[in-house]
Amino acid sequence: MSTMTALRAQAAAARSAAAGSATPATTLPRDRPESPEVRFRSQLRAKKVMRDDQEWYEVNGYASAFEQGYEMYDFYGPYTEIVSHGAADATLAADPEVVFRFNHAGTPMAGTRNSRLQLWADDAGLGQRAWLNPKRADVQLLVQALEDDDVREQSFMFRITSGQWSPDYTEYRINAFDLDRGDVGPVTYGANPHTSVSARAGDFLASIPTMPPLMAREALARLAARADIGAPPTLTVPAPVPAAPPVPVAPTERGRSITMLRTQLLVDRDED
Repeated sequence: MSTMTALRAQAAAARSAAAGSATPATTLPRDRPESPEVRFRSQLRAKKVMRDDQEWYEVNGYASAFEQGYEMYDFYGPYTEIVSHGAADATLAADPEVVFRFNHAGTPMAGTRNSRLQLWADDAGLGQRAWLNPKRADVQLLVQALEDDDVREQSFMFRITSGQWSPDYTEYRINAFDLDRGDVGPVTYGANPHTSVSARAGDFLASIPTMPPLMAREALARLAARADIGAPPTLTVPAPVPAAPPVPVAPTERGRSITMLRTQLLVDRDED
């Protein structure tokens, strides 16, 4: 059994024990944020079109893929997550307010409210089509990145409304999600993070003291394999500087000196 397989099995056993029931839990994975982002590889296309007597960049792609597992992590370790076919049906029927942005940040470039963002669900996943103003500098930069193939992934921000673990707690299936006040759009990297990098790093560091041994060994092995880290710097403790030898102090004279005694004798003799 490989280390990753063992790690997944250990995580699944811990989830099952925490659930305390043979019935798979319907709650979210432990420590998952309320509004996660999930990223998928997607072939993005941008072209100039005329719409409402105005020129626009039309950008097409898929913000999610249905029935395709991707790796995620929760408090216990790795698991597989799958967005079910039909998971977007209810939220799309409710006409959600969604915006189109790059990397989930910055000023929206399009939105469902102004009808310049269209969303749909089909057998492949959650599709989107956005019309972007070519006069905007951020739009020009995005389209250039798409044409240069520097940006190849998409993502969407959503809220899970229904999900369930598999009987062995190795797979979490999202059966329904809510897109209202979320966003879709291109992203730089194709991983599947469910929080920001800084938050994940903080959670990881905080969990080190109580991390299961198998997971700790796997983390240590992966960190040791990174060429950009190197060995930790050796703390050099300077040798103690030897103390200077004590300076001899002349003893303090007590009583009277011989000269003083002679003087005193002469005075006494003269007085006689």
